[in-house]
Amino acid sequence: MFRSKRADRIKFLVFDRTGLVLAHKRLEGGKFVWPGIRDGVMRLSPAQFAALFEGLDWRLVRPERARRPELAG
Repeated sequence: MFRSKRADRIKFLVFDRTGLVLAHKRLEGGKFVWPGIRDGVMRLSPAQFAALFEGLDWRLVRPERARRPELAG
């Protein structure tokens, strides 16, 4: 992912098994809330990425906890 200096545009690369796709999005008003980088890596869950792409504050999206099965078989 790449962000402009003004934080109103993002670009990202996605591999769709046939090749690379470059997507670009510009917000008309407001800025993208950019996550912090730890150890050179920015980590987002799919739900957090979807919120970032929609221009929402991804920090408000909490990943759903994985539930353990009550009964196996």
